[in-house]
Amino acid sequence: MEPLQAQVFNRAPLTGGDYAELPLGAVRAAGWLQEQLQRQADGLTGHLDEVYPQVMGEGNAWLGGDGDAWERGPYWIDGLLPLAYLLKDEALIKKANRWVEAILSSQSEDGYLGPATDHPFVYGLQRGQTHDWWPKMVALKILKQYYLATEDPRVPDCLLRYFRYQWQTLAEKPLDHWTDWGRWRGADNLDVVYWLYNLTGEPFLLELGKLIHSQTVDWTALFQEGAVFSEQGSIHCVNLGQGFKAPAVWWQYSQDEKDLEALQEAVRTIRHTVGFPTGLWAGDEKLHWGDPSRGSELCTAVEMMYSLETMLRITGNPFWADYLERVAYNALPTQVNDSYTAKQYYQQVNQVSVTKDWRPFSTPHDDTDVLYGTLNGYPCCLSNMHQGWPKFTRNLWYATRDGGLAALIYAPCRVETRVGGIPVCIEEQTQYPFREEVSFRLSFPKERKKRFTASFPLRFRVPEWCLGLTVLVDGQAVEIRPEKGIVCLEGPWKNGSVITLRFEAQVRLEAWYDQALSVVRGPLVYALNMEEKWEWKSFEGRDRYYGEGAWEVTSDTPWNYCLMRDSLKPEDCLVEESAVTSYPWTRAEAPLHLRVPARELPHWTVPEAISYWTEEGNDTGREVVLDLIPYGCTTLRIAAFPSRIIPWDLSYREPY
Repeated sequence: MEPLQAQVFNRAPLTGGDYAELPLGAVRAAGWLQEQLQRQADGLTGHLDEVYPQVMGEGNAWLGGDGDAWERGPYWIDGLLPLAYLLKDEALIKKANRWVEAILSSQSEDGYLGPATDHPFVYGLQRGQTHDWWPKMVALKILKQYYLATEDPRVPDCLLRYFRYQWQTLAEKPLDHWTDWGRWRGADNLDVVYWLYNLTGEPFLLELGKLIHSQTVDWTALFQEGAVFSEQGSIHCVNLGQGFKAPAVWWQYSQDEKDLEALQEAVRTIRHTVGFPTGLWAGDEKLHWGDPSRGSELCTAVEMMYSLETMLRITGNPFWADYLERVAYNALPTQVNDSYTAKQYYQQVNQVSVTKDWRPFSTPHDDTDVLYGTLNGYPCCLSNMHQGWPKFTRNLWYATRDGGLAALIYAPCRVETRVGGIPVCIEEQTQYPFREEVSFRLSFPKERKKRFTASFPLRFRVPEWCLGLTVLVDGQAVEIRPEKGIVCLEGPWKNGSVITLRFEAQVRLEAWYDQALSVVRGPLVYALNMEEKWEWKSFEGRDRYYGEGAWEVTSDTPWNYCLMRDSLKPEDCLVEESAVTSYPWTRAEAPLHLRVPARELPHWTVPEAISYWTEEGNDTGREVVLDLIPYGCTTLRIAAFPSRIIPWDLSYREPY
């Protein structure tokens, strides 16, 4: 099949957008990433209608029934659809497209889209507020992705009609008319409006964009002021993940640098208030100081990833690619089990047990939140978790406005597209993020001439953590200086050309909440390697609301250790490599181990607090060497260690 050509760059007056999404299916996963996607297909993503039939089954109102009518069905399809097309899985494509057809056919004469009839409350279903703007925003993302896979001409027509309906209705019934979710998440709506403008050039879409922006929370102002991060319980954690993209999306029209500056200010403030070493924040569900015993919701991870992907494409700033990898390669793998059949609602940075016990969460759900199950916690994450890896895969490559391609995040994959009208295939061969070498092999499938060459720019990100860069083209070293974190190679390229990038990584220490230290190398955060004992816990009585049961995980591994801040040096940490298997995100298959000097901290017996030591300095135990593995390979862990300073110095301060 010929590659589709649905590459859409910004048109005037929109700025930015020098990178464009490739058609859905142009990028295919390989290696461990392919295995990850297949596990999703074999697990909850491919079978959620069977596991969760009361919401995802025939009765769903988005399919024409009188059941669930709000966000959960669209959430699932927002991840299932890209997964199906990435895997070329005809059964999953058929399953996803049934929902697409239902969405398209639901459109009324005035342009309204989706369920339109409220029904009385039934426990476990969301059957009211059918006209709410927020669930429609998820449907818009589905339709956009479907178009990028098929170029079905019905999609632009449907979206134009719906946006005209919005244009006529929003003044009377603004984004927060039914619920306030749309007010916080309006950037999802605006992003599709601008995409359709770039596709069609319809002028009214720019006016609609201004109206949507005016009714959306002013994220630029929130980020500039910063109070939202210092006021405990200020906002919902997922709203922050979804709203994070808002200043960048609006900047395309405003062209006001304060919008982009506000994003950087938000990162700086999060780092020293609510932030976690995984790139996320303490939000269970309300924001809280970054205590590593607090929770982080699974929806936050996948929505922040989508925001970062959007921001990277719009701004071209490789900083957002580094941030994206920090979330994807640390927070995401550990919050779903290996078979992709169970998830945690909240994860903890310091998580020494997964049990049905009290934890200091702002919004607990009968203490089921950290268990690995399906309906435990709240069902939004069971519905929304599926978009993380498929959308990450889609964003491994972009088209560039100057007629080239760009790889700004790294994972094993293959891209097939056209450059200057010529079909090109690039195989990205790597074991990243577990190794720091990435190779790209080019081929031109339809060009048989031995001397055929083609010249076009290829751009690659140099990670922020990289201490030294080596670039090879067909085995020959190339001297090239990165510009703003990007290297650009122009060719000429021939069949079999190979580009190799090698990044030098070093262990580094980061101070987080209460001066706790996290150990980081490359894009990976490291955590204590703890034995795992998995045990199924059946639910009874009220707990049956959360499903039939869930998995508890416990360990006999000691965990109360501290790192010696004054004496620990990166060179003291020994890196041990082992083979990268087809699925490396497990404790048993962890391809990297760090041996890190530490001390026992006997009086740290309560994991819900970072322990301190006495002024006399005689409260630590014997010296030990800890075995740390990548955070994403763990289920139980300590990833934020108390940091001991010798001699005791009350004047010692380093900003969190």
